[in-house]
Amino acid sequence: MVEQNDRIRIETERSPIAKSPGGKKTRSVAGQVFVLQVAVVLLLVLGAILALVLESRRASDAEARNRSVAVAETFAHSPGLLAALKSPDPTAILQPLTEATRGPAGVDFIVVMNTHGIRYTHPLPDRIGKPFVGTIGPSLAGRVYTESVYGPLGHEVQAIVPVKAPDGSVVGLVSAGLKVKNVTTTDNRQLPVIFGAGAAALAVATTGTALVARRLKRQTRGLGPAEMTRMYEHHDAVLHAVREGVVIVGQDGRLLLVNDEARELLGLPADAEGRHLRELRDLDPGTAELLLSGREATDEMHRCGGRLLAVNQRPTDRHRGAMGTVATIRDSTELLALSGRAEVAGNRLALLYEAGVGIGTTLDVVRTAEELARVAVPGLADFVTVDLADPVLQGDEPTGTGMDLRRVTVNGIREDHPFYPPGRLIAFVPSTPQARGFGSGRSQVVPDLSVAHGWQVQDPEWTRRIIEYGVHSLITVPLAARGIILGVANFWRSQKPEPFDDEDRSLAEELVTRAAVSVDNARRYTREHAMAVTLQRSLLPRALPAQSALDVAHRYLPAQSGVSGDWFDVISLPGSRVALVVGDVVGHGLHAAATMGRLRTAVHNFSALDLPPDELLGHLDELVDRIDQEETDSGTGTGVTGATCLYAIYDPVSRLCTIATAGHPAPALLRPDGSVDFPELPIGPPLGAGGMPFETAQVHLAEGTQIVLYTDGLVEDRTRDFDIGMELLRQALLSHQDRQPEENCQAVVDDLLPARPQDDVALLIARTRVLGADRVAEREVPSDPAAVADVRAWAAATLDEWDLADLAFGTELVLSELVTNAIRYGSPPVRLRLLRDRGLTCEVSDGSSTSPHLKYAASTDEGGRGLFMVAQLTRRWGTRYSSQGKIIWAEQPLPASATGLDEKANPNGNESQNGKEPPGRLR
Repeated sequence: MVEQNDRIRIETERSPIAKSPGGKKTRSVAGQVFVLQVAVVLLLVLGAILALVLESRRASDAEARNRSVAVAETFAHSPGLLAALKSPDPTAILQPLTEATRGPAGVDFIVVMNTHGIRYTHPLPDRIGKPFVGTIGPSLAGRVYTESVYGPLGHEVQAIVPVKAPDGSVVGLVSAGLKVKNVTTTDNRQLPVIFGAGAAALAVATTGTALVARRLKRQTRGLGPAEMTRMYEHHDAVLHAVREGVVIVGQDGRLLLVNDEARELLGLPADAEGRHLRELRDLDPGTAELLLSGREATDEMHRCGGRLLAVNQRPTDRHRGAMGTVATIRDSTELLALSGRAEVAGNRLALLYEAGVGIGTTLDVVRTAEELARVAVPGLADFVTVDLADPVLQGDEPTGTGMDLRRVTVNGIREDHPFYPPGRLIAFVPSTPQARGFGSGRSQVVPDLSVAHGWQVQDPEWTRRIIEYGVHSLITVPLAARGIILGVANFWRSQKPEPFDDEDRSLAEELVTRAAVSVDNARRYTREHAMAVTLQRSLLPRALPAQSALDVAHRYLPAQSGVSGDWFDVISLPGSRVALVVGDVVGHGLHAAATMGRLRTAVHNFSALDLPPDELLGHLDELVDRIDQEETDSGTGTGVTGATCLYAIYDPVSRLCTIATAGHPAPALLRPDGSVDFPELPIGPPLGAGGMPFETAQVHLAEGTQIVLYTDGLVEDRTRDFDIGMELLRQALLSHQDRQPEENCQAVVDDLLPARPQDDVALLIARTRVLGADRVAEREVPSDPAAVADVRAWAAATLDEWDLADLAFGTELVLSELVTNAIRYGSPPVRLRLLRDRGLTCEVSDGSSTSPHLKYAASTDEGGRGLFMVAQLTRRWGTRYSSQGKIIWAEQPLPASATGLDEKANPNGNESQNGKEPPGRLR
């Protein structure tokens, strides 16, 4: 309008009419415009006066309601209110507080009542104990409710706020409010001021409208609509905040506005506005953190400069914009006396948080008990002892009704404590708090141990020492989980003079409940782990068979995380040969261990058929595939996820080692010259993969060569590659050919494995021996039945040379039958071999693949009794196949007179696995 007036004035000055008598008309128009402007200003001023009156009344009413809500909420959240409501006489505690608070708080009454609306406090004492006048239903539902009622003080504006317990239930109500006449009186006192200000504004407006309009742009310094809107929102937030202290913080952390009250409460300098909060060194760090966080806060208590401040914080944009926050601050120093309880509650919450993250970090019973004792000292007790039933330490549930508990941990503020040491078995008598707590499942509090005669009966000497040490109070809490009492935790107090109370009992029960769940989990893990380890060890070989071809040492180390499917075996085969087996089932747990047992049993059964390594692995592969198919069809979904195996047969006569592998690492060979190499082997697929046949490789081994078989856990690790592990294995064996296999086993374990390996490890080291020519006799047999007599004579002469004449008769009968069958039913060439080892073995080979079968001949049959006679004369017999045909063998035990001769033949035989017999010697 001012700009329009200026434009009209300029245009009239330029117009010819302005220079003529008609210019009076122009000035008349301008005067009319000015009168119109004055009228508009007058209307605006009158409207503003009316708006101020209405706004004053509305603001007074809103102020009354806001102040009532703020006072009621502050008092409802005051520390100690819950305890006062639970006390026998809440009025005696709360009436002085409400009367002392309502005056400084600016309200006419503060009423505390129970959930039935019966007053505990009131400005009119005769109204105490009577029903509250107002609506309490919404507040009992947990909401803040404001209303205008006609109460004992007259027409009142009041707010009702629920008092909530820690579990969220409403345990009481607080109402605060003002009398309406006081609010109206305040409004009436403001009317003269408002009308006087309106009149002054009208006078100023009529004379300065043009100047104000003309200079408005310059006075606003070019601010646009957005900036003006933001300034309006800031000032609007200040106008609608509570009256004490107001602080506005921008998004960048700078202090945009602070009033005098807030500056005084927070101790801020005069130039605080515009500075970043982190630059204000005198500002309380906790309060600064709240103001910078931007989070919402309601009556959050902060100590600042000896004052207790209640801080409320909200975003300046109600739509949660990013413009900043406004905080209102009230001085609640009168509640400082009650803040001690709040601090105690905070410390206990911190202790519970520490217990949540510090108890149960491992699946170890003793370690969990130690964590409980460490967390509770010194926050709750000066000393903590934990006693558990012996079966719990073994992974079992407590049995019986006896009160024999073993102390597992003692922790306290000092090391020279007077309590029973860890490891001691304590038989608590029935009168002790420990026995009562263990028997009933309820915690026991002993405020004064010096007069607790039932506790002193346990051990008068020890209890006297405990009391003389200064221990004066005790809480005993049973460790119970799933209805089973595992032991007791004892909390002792000596340095703190006050005895334990019910709040301490509640905190101790909370700590022990958390620990009991962890102890029970650790107990069950211990039991299941022990069962799995027992199962796995029962499936592994307990004693290796006696044999003369190899000196064997082995190691098996279970994984830290549990049992697995690694296994090894040594199997004696006919003809003094020995089979070495090592395998690995992928995975951990009972399923892997059970699968390993099935595979090991299958290897034993297949080796009894004297199959070559490649055929044995083929049958094993079919078995794994069948296991997978069966478990898939059954819906269990726990098939063999992967398995590897290496099978090797060593022949001490030919010194050949025949090896086949199914996805397993190649063995290491420590040669007699000290060198170490890994033979190139045809690697077959893992068991159960199928599709590819297995192949064998033959390695000629000099006497004294050490064969090192292992599972991948020995060379593989999360911290190193497979090739690095293989090189470490080679370095551990290199140039140590003079060490015994047992020594090499220990050296490899020490060099390659940590104290607690992550994976199972099976290690088998076998040093080769050779069956010398003086213990082997062989010859060719012509394809003529008449040659049988010559064979018998040759065998008798050989046995005489070996001092085994006692076996001559039976050996001649066995050879006669086997050689006759080879000549009659087999095909040339026919060969005969005698082996003197731990028994006498007769082997007859021919070029045919037809195998004889044992049968029982009828009384009228002329033949068919030969193999039956062989079976009766020998300890065992059988057939094995080779690339040239088959071999029929029969083994007889040596007579006792031959034992000494055999021991002389093997003077360096190593001790057997049971530590009683050298496997290189005869029984």
